Amino acid sequence: MTKAQSRLFLFGVFFIFSVVLLFSGCDSQDEKPVNVSLSSTGKHEPLKQEPLHDEAETKSLRIAIAAVISPEKTLVLYKDLLKYISVKTALPVQLVQRETYEEINNLIRDHELDLAFVCSGAYVTGHEECGLELLVAPLAFGKSVYHAYIIVPAASDAGTLEDLRGKVFAFTDPMSNTGKLVPTYMLSRMNEDIDSFFSDYLFTYSHDRSIEMVAYQLVDGASVDGLIWEYVNSTNPALAAQTKIIQKSEPYGIPPVVVPAGLDSQLKEKLRTIFLNLHLEEEGKNILTGLHIDRFVIIDDSSYDSVRKMQSWVDAR
Repeated sequence: MTKAQSRLFLFGVFFIFSVVLLFSGCDSQDEKPVNVSLSSTGKHEPLKQEPLHDEAETKSLRIAIAAVISPEKTLVLYKDLLKYISVKTALPVQLVQRETYEEINNLIRDHELDLAFVCSGAYVTGHEECGLELLVAPLAFGKSVYHAYIIVPAASDAGTLEDLRGKVFAFTDPMSNTGKLVPTYMLSRMNEDIDSFFSDYLFTYSHDRSIEMVAYQLVDGASVDGLIWEYVNSTNPALAAQTKIIQKSEPYGIPPVVVPAGLDSQLKEKLRTIFLNLHLEEEGKNILTGLHIDRFVIIDDSSYDSVRKMQSWVDAR
């Protein structure tokens, strides 16, 4: 089987796997990227999909959450936070979901969004290309940093990334720091590249899917956001137990909450205040507990310099 045929087969397997997960889950009726309106009335009405440019929603607060986890789980996890923001701003919130980090960055660049939860790699790229601005960042497990975890099936004999030579690997997103840049950088330090080192690879477009692909032995390894693996380990330990962490990266600035350049200053400060004070209210504490976040804090752009250095190294190879 040629590499092209192998990749076609892999994507076929991944497609079937994704469909099975979609129809076996109960969190969502539609896996496709959607926009969802959340009313600020406080009523728990059914969420409805809305087009991004609906004239009736021109005064909505448009918030995107990059696909760090799969879309249906994103809605379940962040619904209460989005409703909280809606109440505090007295604005209806429109949740915008897209499959890739690049799509979210493009929406921010085009001022189609007011706020977004993005990956560290996507922030670095967006800051350079369109002046993406930091608003706040989560503090998780007492730290505002996170790691990439290289994981393999629990029964695997692999003990390091080197042991995955000639194997099939899962990346998350081409713009992901922990899900793409970190393992690419690790390999480049070994004078290797992903095309020659792995027999094949694929992109899952969310860290929880990568974890599932490894757990079900559909791939030989993956690089995932350590925070997501820890979240899965605490909420679904049986799934996490089917994987094994063989390598952890150095710490990097945690995925931040960002706003587009030129966002109205009053709105920006109001949003920042909402996030920074979230842990001071009982409702806010409950929301943070559900997200496995201690609280939100101010973070400096220099926290992402190590990501920039990795990218520069890889680009120079």
